[in-house]
Amino acid sequence: MPNMSMTKNPIPEQPAEIRRNNFEEVALGYTAEQAIDEAQRCLNCKNSPCVSGCPVAIQIPKFLEQVVAGDFEAAYNIISESSSLPAVCGRVCPQESQCESKCVRGIKGEAVGIGRIERFVADWHNANVTEPPVKPEPNGHKVAVIGSGPAGLTCAGDLAKKGYEVTIFEALHKTGGVLAYGIPQFRLPKEIVAKEVANLEELGVTIHTNVVVGKSITIDELLDEGYESVFVGTGAGLPSFMNIPGENLNGVLSANEFLTRTNLMKAYEEGSKTPIRKGRKVAVIGGGNVAMDAARCALRYGAEEVYIVYRRGEEELPARAEEVHHAKEEGVIFKLLTNPVEIIGDENGNVCAIKCVKMELGEADASGRRSPVVKEGSDFGIIVDTVIMSIGTSPNPLIKNTTEGLDTNRKGCIVADDFGLTSRENVYAGGDAVTGAATVILAMGAGKNAATAIDHHIMHEGE
Repeated sequence: MPNMSMTKNPIPEQPAEIRRNNFEEVALGYTAEQAIDEAQRCLNCKNSPCVSGCPVAIQIPKFLEQVVAGDFEAAYNIISESSSLPAVCGRVCPQESQCESKCVRGIKGEAVGIGRIERFVADWHNANVTEPPVKPEPNGHKVAVIGSGPAGLTCAGDLAKKGYEVTIFEALHKTGGVLAYGIPQFRLPKEIVAKEVANLEELGVTIHTNVVVGKSITIDELLDEGYESVFVGTGAGLPSFMNIPGENLNGVLSANEFLTRTNLMKAYEEGSKTPIRKGRKVAVIGGGNVAMDAARCALRYGAEEVYIVYRRGEEELPARAEEVHHAKEEGVIFKLLTNPVEIIGDENGNVCAIKCVKMELGEADASGRRSPVVKEGSDFGIIVDTVIMSIGTSPNPLIKNTTEGLDTNRKGCIVADDFGLTSRENVYAGGDAVTGAATVILAMGAGKNAATAIDHHIMHEGE
């Protein structure tokens, strides 16, 4: 019998006053009873609108049906048909703007907690199933994947399931891309990422770390070595700055550097050899998920005050509502409709304040958002000793600069069609390397589309 509650089962969490002092996961996950009860809220709609909102097309009602029946492994198998990273997606995917936004239950109440149930199912599988997946029969074809972020892992996983010999080349010393260096432990534990990667290796995917394609080896050399196609999923890890006075002062850094030292190099652990800026009064410039992550990490390092400085209002914040809510609970101070125009330094060249102006929203810009306009005479200052820039990233130009005939746009993003095909024959690309910084699940969708296109091209070439 359906559960007709108008609200989701709340997910257990660490209390804000405790979690702001540690890097342990904030959300604790559903129990089996909670997962079953939440899954019973699904109406099994005939046309499954939730599936249309999922970039990787998980058969959501089917896996929820198995959860209701208590067959969690069957539910996991259904999810895994479409997603190579279910435990990751259950944690960081913006379900509220994708699958859950299409849920019929959301019309008069709250949508079914699809992401929370997906997380439970994946965690149950990882805790209870030890048998490795069955490797498919090799089909005799080789594909190279550059980058082990969500796009690359998804492309590799989908091709491995079809019997391809897939090799991933990763520039860093650990796999996972943004999952490893960008998202904090309290949102996505790294052991979860490691387990998802291990699942792909058990399918037969080979991973080489510390290989910088464009330096260690080129795409042309990979094709010459017998790889029939190459997928580029190198992300967008080049940070942007505002080009305002004072950005070269001591105490100004990018969110990329701050989060990489925190997440990949574990600067928060006692005895860590990685230096990190632990400010007392910190301003994070930007309003996306990365900005929330940086602000919440700064709190956990012991900052007395942490500000989010964003030039639009709360409705325009690009971060997930859940991340904004958690940041507020933990004590982050939001300075909205505010834009920094100068970073002020002391006599020793250290940050001591930021000069800001108040903004108001004018006409909509090309993206449909109302453009912020400066309010004249609204200058004011905020006393800070650290400024973390989180205003966007772009792709590293190394691949573009070392690959003949690979078209990019004015932002340095690789130009590719809907299935990832680039201007170079047999070279595909997807994720942030094509779109610029976006979400994990959209990168996964791009990796999935590219895997389909690569398979069709190799298996049906000449038809």
